[in-house]
Amino acid sequence: MSTLSEDEATTKRKERNMFIFLTVFLAPILSVIIVGVLGFTIWISQILTGPPSS
Repeated sequence: MSTLSEDEATTKRKERNMFIFLTVFLAPILSVIIVGVLGFTIWISQILTGPPSS
């Protein structure tokens, strides 16, 4: 078995850092934004058109 070269180690470190960034920061932030926009859209539509009727 050969050890990792400098370039491979750097690439693995970058991939690990990107994975951590995506899972810890980007995914939660995007989900909060998406849910917030959806809630805001429903709220505004109910202000303009009234609540749904049965």
